[in-house]
Amino acid sequence: MKLWTGRFSKEADKITNDFNSSIGTDKRMYREDIQGSIAHATMLGIQGIISQDDAEKIINGLKEILADIDSGRLEIDMSAEDIHTFTEGELTKRIGDAGKRLHTARSRNDQVALDVRLHLIKENEAVDELLCSIISVLADMGEKYAETVMPGYTHLQRAQPVTFGHYMLAYAEMFLRDRERLADCKKRTARSPLGCCALAGTTYNTDRNKTAELLGFEGVCHNSLDGVSDRDFVIELSSCLSTIAVHLSRFSEEIILWCSHEFRFIELDDAFSTGSSIMPQKKNPDIAELVRGKAGRVFGDNMTILTVMKGIPLAYNKDMQEDKDCIFDAIDTVKACLTAFIPMLETMTVKSDNMRKAAAGGFINATDCADYLVSKGMPFRDAYKITGGIVAFCIEKNTTLEELPLDEYKKFSPEFDEGIYSAVDLDRCTVNRTSLGGPAFENVKAQAKRVKALIG
Repeated sequence: MKLWTGRFSKEADKITNDFNSSIGTDKRMYREDIQGSIAHATMLGIQGIISQDDAEKIINGLKEILADIDSGRLEIDMSAEDIHTFTEGELTKRIGDAGKRLHTARSRNDQVALDVRLHLIKENEAVDELLCSIISVLADMGEKYAETVMPGYTHLQRAQPVTFGHYMLAYAEMFLRDRERLADCKKRTARSPLGCCALAGTTYNTDRNKTAELLGFEGVCHNSLDGVSDRDFVIELSSCLSTIAVHLSRFSEEIILWCSHEFRFIELDDAFSTGSSIMPQKKNPDIAELVRGKAGRVFGDNMTILTVMKGIPLAYNKDMQEDKDCIFDAIDTVKACLTAFIPMLETMTVKSDNMRKAAAGGFINATDCADYLVSKGMPFRDAYKITGGIVAFCIEKNTTLEELPLDEYKKFSPEFDEGIYSAVDLDRCTVNRTSLGGPAFENVKAQAKRVKALIG
C-alpha cells in the first residue's frame, strides 16, 4: 500500500514502482526508522495530539517489530516502496487504526532526513573506532621502531635519515586529524529535522525539542525548509571518508614499494598476501593494492553526492534519494579497507637491516656534512656547495661520506677534522634532529606516548 495513493486514480506502472523504490538501500536504516517513530509517537502522546493509549500501542508495536526483525522472525518486504512504508504498514497490520495515527505531524521528508542522520552518526562512530585501532597499532610501532634508522624521501629520492617509528607516527598524525574531522562532522549531523514535516512544519502543537532530546541530538534544525533539504552532513561525511581513503591509499603505496625486491624494507605475512597462478615466486601485496584502488571508489561517491545536490532548489526533491547509495557505499568501503589494513600492518615483518643499508648508501647525511662546516663558521650556501662537490666525488669513487679519508675531505676545505666522522654517523645524524617533531630517538618515543594518550 502506497502512502500517497489518495490523489491517484490508477496504479503506478511496475517500471515506475521499481525505479521509484528505495527499499533495497534504506532497509539498513530500519533501526533508525523505528527509533525515530518511537520518539515521534512518544511526543504525540505527551502533547495530546494522539491519545496516550494510542501512543502506547504504537510504541509497543514498534518495539515488537524491531525485535522480530532483529531475531529474523520478520523479513523486510522488498516490494514495499521504502522502509518507512514497510514499518508503518506492518505496524497497522498488527495494531489496527492506531498505527495509522503514527504519521500525524510528520512527513517522509523529515522522516528520511532523520533516519539518515541517526544512521550516519552510528557509522561515524564505527569508522572512528577503526581509526582508533589503526592509530594504536601505529603508536606501538612508533615505540618499537623508534631507533630503526631508514632513509626519508623527497621526490622518491633518498633525502635525510629518519626512523621507521617516526615514519609510522606520520600516518598516525593523519588518522588523528581524520578523527577530528569526523567529530566535527558529527556535531552538525546531530541536529534533528523531525517536525519540519514536508517543508513548512505543521499546525499541530508539536515539541521538536522533546523528540530531539529523546533521540540524543544536540539540538534541532531551525528552519523547516533547510531541515528537509539539507544534505551538507552527507557531503561532509563523504569528504571525511575521502580524506581517510587518501591517507590509506598513500600508506598502501608505501607498503607496495617497501615489499618490492628493490626496497625489501618489509615483508607481508602470508595470511595477508596472494600468489600468482603462473609465477610461483610471487608474493603480491593485494590488500594494499585493493585499498589503493578502492580510494577511487570513495572519491566517486563523494563526487556523486556533490553533483546530485548542486542544482536542486528547495525543498525536498526525489534526486535526494540518491544520497544514501553513495554515502553507504563510501562508509562500507572505508570500513572494509580499515578492517583489512589493520591486521596486515600488525603482522608484517620489518627488515631493519635493509633499511639501515639503504640509509647508509644514499648520502642522506649530506646535509649534516654541510651543517658541520656551518658549525665552523662557514655560510650555509658555501657549505652546501662544498658538500655537493664531496658527494659527486664519492659517487665517482664508489665510496660514502663515512668512508672518505680525512685527507680527501681537507682537499675540499681545511675546516674538516676528525669531527666530521661523528657528524655524518647515521645514528648521530638522526639523534641530533631534536627539533620538535623530528626523528631523534627520544622524540619519536615521546611522540608515540602523545598519540597513545590522545586515543585513550
